[in-house]
Amino acid sequence: MDEKIVKALQKNKHVFAKLDAIALENQAKVIDAFAKNGVALRHFGGTNGYGSDDVGRETLNNVLATIFGAEKAIASPLIVSGTHAITLALFGVLRPNDTVLAITGRPYDTLNDVIYKSGVGSLKDFGVKFETVDLLDDGNFNKRDIERWLKRNKVKMVYLQRSRGYSQRPALSIAQIADICKFVKKIAPSCVIFCDNCYGEFVENAEPTQVGVDYCAGSFIKNIGGGIAPTGGYVVGRADLIDLVAGRLTSPSIGTEVGAYQPGYRLFYQGLFMAPHVVNQALKTTLLFSAALSDCGFEVSPKVGDHLGDIVCSISLGSADKAIKFCQAIQAVSPVDSFVVPEPWEQAGYADKVIMAAGCFVQGASIELSCDGPMREPYTIYLQGGLTIEHGILALDRVLKSLSKM
Repeated sequence: MDEKIVKALQKNKHVFAKLDAIALENQAKVIDAFAKNGVALRHFGGTNGYGSDDVGRETLNNVLATIFGAEKAIASPLIVSGTHAITLALFGVLRPNDTVLAITGRPYDTLNDVIYKSGVGSLKDFGVKFETVDLLDDGNFNKRDIERWLKRNKVKMVYLQRSRGYSQRPALSIAQIADICKFVKKIAPSCVIFCDNCYGEFVENAEPTQVGVDYCAGSFIKNIGGGIAPTGGYVVGRADLIDLVAGRLTSPSIGTEVGAYQPGYRLFYQGLFMAPHVVNQALKTTLLFSAALSDCGFEVSPKVGDHLGDIVCSISLGSADKAIKFCQAIQAVSPVDSFVVPEPWEQAGYADKVIMAAGCFVQGASIELSCDGPMREPYTIYLQGGLTIEHGILALDRVLKSLSKM
């Protein structure tokens, strides 16, 4: 094993013990939710047609709501991605002439068309105003500007993005989310707080809806699906808000009363059960890469000792060639499509060419070891996932060897 990897493992030894404790607590939470909602073999079967009286679907919704300490949830294979889940959450609750204040800066690239683009059925087309307040340089909220905005304007929704997206800022901690929710509600009690929770589930021992967020959304092919769920997404939170979102998912007259899924729900339940452990493995992989590549002189986030708010590690490689080689090394050690050679390409929803490595069992599943990044300075690659720390070690070894040749 490369000496840098041995050193990185040693550096993170005490942090890994803390992550194990969080995973144990979250695993207990999941098991309790399964028991409380009486999960049984009959809940794994699929339905067709309308999917009326689908106990598998309804129980999965209830299990997720219990885990999140929320009133209601939609956990659905009919939601195709995290971007779709967030879009449903926004269009379900917002109305023409409403104002949204995003207090973590401009949202992730794939939401640009959803929010800003004219002529495609975007929020802008429906007269929804989307304003932003950037985080401070230290990653904390700009409370002065947030307070000014909330006092001077009628704001329907405050928008939080927990993960870093394609930026260098750290992910939000649950403590930060709890604090800003209290701050916002004190100034604007009727304001709805929404959180994009992608990449954040089970990283800590509480979820945003347990600390003041009104509702949040995410993807089943990220953390919450444990690397097993084949598709899907979720929206969870206050019952009145989830009912509005359900009306957008199907129609206002139907909500969650229908929605068939012929293959059945076993993989969703099993993935949810596995998720606390798998997220633990992904976090360890993140810290392993962070420590080793920091020692190689690259700028990384998070660094060893930093608070973890998501499973993502950003590595600024400084050149397009290094970014490409990094992604190609990850792909080469993947269990699926290891022979594929990633190259930058124009992908829908992104402003720049993007390079991605994702040799996954579930296509595009970013809880499995994968990485991607926009082809722009400082050529930062965002690594996420890792079903096992062993795979993370082997992937890091391949990356180090590849970069050492440049």
